[in-house]
Amino acid sequence: MNILEIAGYMASVLIGLSLGLIGGGGSILTVPILVYFFKLDTILATTYSLFTVGLTSSVGAVIHYQKGNVNFKIALIFGIPSLVAVFVMRKWVMPAIPPHLLTIGHFELTRSILLMLLFAILMLAASIAMIRKKKAHSAKEQQINYTKLVLQSIAMGLVTGLVGVGGGFLIIPSLLMFAGLEMKKAIATSLMIMTTSSLLGVLGDVSSQIMIDYSFLFTFSAFTIAGIIAGSYLTKYINDAKLKPAFGWFVLIMGLFVLLNTLNR
Repeated sequence: MNILEIAGYMASVLIGLSLGLIGGGGSILTVPILVYFFKLDTILATTYSLFTVGLTSSVGAVIHYQKGNVNFKIALIFGIPSLVAVFVMRKWVMPAIPPHLLTIGHFELTRSILLMLLFAILMLAASIAMIRKKKAHSAKEQQINYTKLVLQSIAMGLVTGLVGVGGGFLIIPSLLMFAGLEMKKAIATSLMIMTTSSLLGVLGDVSSQIMIDYSFLFTFSAFTIAGIIAGSYLTKYINDAKLKPAFGWFVLIMGLFVLLNTLNR
């Protein structure tokens, strides 16, 4: 194990910490960590990311379930359409994308570069969402908007299936605005949704006979799980309203790095 890999394992703890503290955002770091620290192929990194996020989110979901924070009705309403979208993306859409897409001058757009560009844009969007201050939602005044909830679910599933992120930064605002959940229950329900959608996405890859190094995956996931356990404990002492913008700036810097690095290939 070299220094870069050791740094990668240490950075993986941030994924779990973010999921435990603010319920999302951390999964957006998984693919860059796997690509830049462990030198994995981008496509394989999205598979590993889904596995890691799914396994780590399951631990957080269990912790919140014990506290009575998971809303299973909303998890099913939001989760089922996203499950279908993720599986379709991983099983049929991703394998159908050709390795070489186009060449413009000296720039060659490959499938891996396209995914990293989309990932960088997603990171920038997620960072802005975390940095920007939002007005508090009053759960009591909200009614469930089933149509918007399902549409958001499908959109989240497509994003999750394409770039291998859990999508917590997309799920939580949807649960706050369209399901009327309070923040703690939105975070808990988001973790439950990410667990099922991410792990089902991995099944789509496994059924396509993608070779997976489970020994590495479980080792990597152990660090993220340690992070989410620590994060879930620290929620008693840390104000997520102050932490979220700080983490957003970190994701913004990482997103710019990924974007510039990809364009300079």
